Amino acid sequence: MTRLHIVHTTSFIYDRPAAASYNEARMRPATLPGQMVLSSRLSASPSTWSTEYRDYWGTQVTAFEVLRTHSELVVTSESTVDLQPRPDPGATGVAERVEWSTLTEPSIADRLAEFLANTEATAPSDELAALALECGGGRSPVEAALAVCEAVRSAVEYVPGVTGVHTRAAEAWAQRSGVCQDIAHLVLGALRSLGIPARYVSGYLHPLGHEAVAGETFLGESHAWIEFWCGEWYPWDPTNRCAVSDHHVVVARGREYNDVTPLRGVFAGGGQSQQSVQVALTLEA
Repeated sequence: MTRLHIVHTTSFIYDRPAAASYNEARMRPATLPGQMVLSSRLSASPSTWSTEYRDYWGTQVTAFEVLRTHSELVVTSESTVDLQPRPDPGATGVAERVEWSTLTEPSIADRLAEFLANTEATAPSDELAALALECGGGRSPVEAALAVCEAVRSAVEYVPGVTGVHTRAAEAWAQRSGVCQDIAHLVLGALRSLGIPARYVSGYLHPLGHEAVAGETFLGESHAWIEFWCGEWYPWDPTNRCAVSDHHVVVARGREYNDVTPLRGVFAGGGQSQQSVQVALTLEA
C-alpha cells in the first residue's frame, strides 16, 4: 500500500483588480477500486459562494464564484490517498479474449460510442492513423493498443513547455514533441481510429515511484494517461511506457483534456492574468 499526500495549488494574479470571477475546479481525487481518498478539501481565496456536484463523466466538481473586487485568486486542493498495488491489467486474460469483431458488436459500440469518436483535440493526422493501422496488422486488439502506445511514444519527444493546453494532437504530431497531455491525445486518436474505445485520465503521479523517500516532498505537475477498452478498461501510461501503478492517482476521466480541465473559469475586468501551478507530492507510507 502507498499513501500519498497531494497539494495542488493554482494562482492567478491580475494586471488590475478583477470585479468578479466564476470558476469550476476538478482537482480532487476519486475513490475507486484500489484508490481510497482518506481526506480531501478544496479551498479558494477569495471566494464568496461555492457548491459541489458530479459532472456527466462522474468527476467531482467544485464550482465557486468571487463577487467582490480581487487582485489575485488562489485555489488549493489538498488530499491524502491510499493506493493499493494495481493488478496487471493483462493478468485476467479478459483482454486477450477480445477480438476485433467484439469491438464492433452493436451493444459495445453503442455503450462506448463516446470513447470511439474523436474530438478536435484527439483527431489523428492521416500519417498517425496510418501508423495505427500498421500497428494493428496481424495483432489482437490489446496487442495493437500496446503497440500503438509504444509507437507514438517512440515518435514523440517529451519536451515540457513546447505545447499548451489547447494544442491539438495533430499539431503535437507535426512537431513530434509534447507533454503527457499531448501524448495521451495522440494515443487516444490513434486507438479510436482503429475502433478501440479509449478515454483520457487526469491525475497525479509520483515520478520517483518506489524510489521515493517517505516524508520528502517532490514538486511536480498534474499527469495524464489513458485507458483503452478490451473487455474491461485497461489503464496505461504511454508517456512513461508503463502500466498504471500504485503511484498514479486518478482525479477524472473523459474523452479528452477539455472534459477534465483542473480549473476553468471567467473573470470580469482585471486585464491580463498570470497563472502559476504547483503540485507537491509527499509519500507518507
